[in-house]
Amino acid sequence: MSASDTLRFALNDRINDAPIGLSRVPLRLLGQFQGEVEEFLKGSTKEIDTDQAFVSVEEGSLAIVASGLLAATGLWTDVGHLQNPSALGLLDHKRAAVVERWQVSARKNPHRSYTLTDTGNTLSVRVDASSDFQNQVEAMWVPVEKFLQGTVVDMGGTTKPNIHLKLDDGKTVMIAATQQLIAGEETNRLYRQALLRVSADESLKTGELRNLTLLAFDASQPQWDEAAFDKLVQKGTKAWAVVPENWLEALRGHHE
Repeated sequence: MSASDTLRFALNDRINDAPIGLSRVPLRLLGQFQGEVEEFLKGSTKEIDTDQAFVSVEEGSLAIVASGLLAATGLWTDVGHLQNPSALGLLDHKRAAVVERWQVSARKNPHRSYTLTDTGNTLSVRVDASSDFQNQVEAMWVPVEKFLQGTVVDMGGTTKPNIHLKLDDGKTVMIAATQQLIAGEETNRLYRQALLRVSADESLKTGELRNLTLLAFDASQPQWDEAAFDKLVQKGTKAWAVVPENWLEALRGHHE
């Protein structure tokens, strides 16, 4: 969006059935709002030096007007993002945190609202009890399939069969399963390493998994079978029994 020079922050509320204003505002609320305005202006990059910024306080609601903001391109970009309530994740994280606090505060106090307007009121953002500003990326979960490696520490269940898998990082997760999958597994998996293929929902923000469901025990993972190894050794020993001990020397002599 195009930058402006002035941004007006206004706080509207009613306390004891009377509107707040310059002549009547709780000291704590005044200090809190002033701090939030300063935090929003600065953002995490501190593109605005609030020691040098000029503000005025207006009559009516509790309003702080900041001027000299024409060069603050990051600020105006973020204010533009607020035109879409689902785009909170695109904002500078400091400014997004302020809007999130305003949203929580407005929902706890039905008469409270916060507005941001630029010069000429060509841009207006309102946060109140009915608004729904959210970080859509943070709130988004997508379906995935994953392989999980770990030790099976518990499995079974009558009404809700599941598997408790202790991952290699020490965390234990519960994976829903069907009785058919568990009963049909021929290998004893309990207290042994296993590789499980699961479906789940994954958070795009944190990578956290939820609603894990077993799809299959992975049968392709290599396993040590001592009995099978002994059979191979016996078979090899029998096959080499007819080979003379000096076969290597004889082979070398043949090429000399």
